[in-house]
Amino acid sequence: MTYGAANLHDDSTGSKSTLASTVYHQLRDDLLAGNLDTESKLRVEWVVSKYGAGASPVREALNRLASEGLLGRHDQRGFFIMPISAAELEELTRTRCWLEERALRESIAHRTAEWEEQLVLALHRLGRASRLSPQNLSSLDPDWEKLHRTFHRVLISACRSHWLLSFCDQLSDHAYRYRQMANGGEGVQRDDFAKHRLIAECALDGNADGAVQALIDHYQLTTALCMERFKQAGDSKAATPTQSTRR
Repeated sequence: MTYGAANLHDDSTGSKSTLASTVYHQLRDDLLAGNLDTESKLRVEWVVSKYGAGASPVREALNRLASEGLLGRHDQRGFFIMPISAAELEELTRTRCWLEERALRESIAHRTAEWEEQLVLALHRLGRASRLSPQNLSSLDPDWEKLHRTFHRVLISACRSHWLLSFCDQLSDHAYRYRQMANGGEGVQRDDFAKHRLIAECALDGNADGAVQALIDHYQLTTALCMERFKQAGDSKAATPTQSTRR
């Protein structure tokens, strides 16, 4: 469903909120999936045209995404897509490991029979799904990604802190952008299910140290693959003559 010019002057607060939410989710999905060029400026007029909403809900959506760190904002100069970099990835991974270690230890310490059942079910469903898209073997399958996200969310869900879960969710969103990059080009063979099974088995056994180590190893492997992609991109640029050298 698209929204035409007739909506631009809709004074209904409910309609504006719905439109802003629609634009927010659509643009957010495109940002996380890497469908938009990083560091590109996002003009309100372009977003209005692409997502079919009025300027007011578009600005609301852009401000919301900026507050989440997915967009940057220059004073008086509008919004831009946040760049990806090896330095940011390193900081992101380090922070994510800090927070999720605390969340996972708390979750294991306060585990319940219901949590154990949910974790077993999440692992089972993840194991039955294909990680890569059948249409494009260099990209993650959206269905697998949802199950993957559910597994990691369930894993720490018993930590008894909605604040901690919220921070972990936000970091997970940013990490997804980098995972998309890591799967570009020639893929590296990975036994992802074995790693997730090890994390789950340690957690279910009450082995917090083992579960944390397996989780950190899992995140650091993905980070290493992303770093390799950065290196390949840098080597590619270095091998390409600049305009001045061609003259």
